[in-house]
Amino acid sequence: QVQLVESGGGSVQAGGSLRLSCAVSGFTYSIYCMGWFRQAPGKEREGVAAIDSSGTTSYADSAKGRFTISQDNAKNTLYLQMNSLKPEDTAMYYCAADPSTYRYGGGRRYSWYEVPRYKYWGQGTQVTVSS
Repeated sequence: QVQLVESGGGSVQAGGSLRLSCAVSGFTYSIYCMGWFRQAPGKEREGVAAIDSSGTTSYADSAKGRFTISQDNAKNTLYLQMNSLKPEDTAMYYCAADPSTYRYGGGRRYSWYEVPRYKYWGQGTQVTVSS
């Protein structure tokens, strides 16, 4: 089992920055990839960024150039540095992790930005950006 605990959310004005953290415990050695997702009220959960065990990163178009995902393996912590925040970034942010190189469903392979790609989820941390 893997446990994920997010922190670092808060309220910030547009243009500001926040750094989210995700503390990972349990069978940390088993993790292949990790990601950050967000969910705004009334909207579906969407992938923001992901990183795999080789350090390869992926970003949603909305995050490119503003957000950076990174991990500190010594501290078992995943980060999301968010700069130039916009009101539309307001959402609950979730950390996710999966031990599998690939995960399949419905006859196809899930992509990094899809919710079913990940087995483990944190409880979320709220980010609110005011204009």
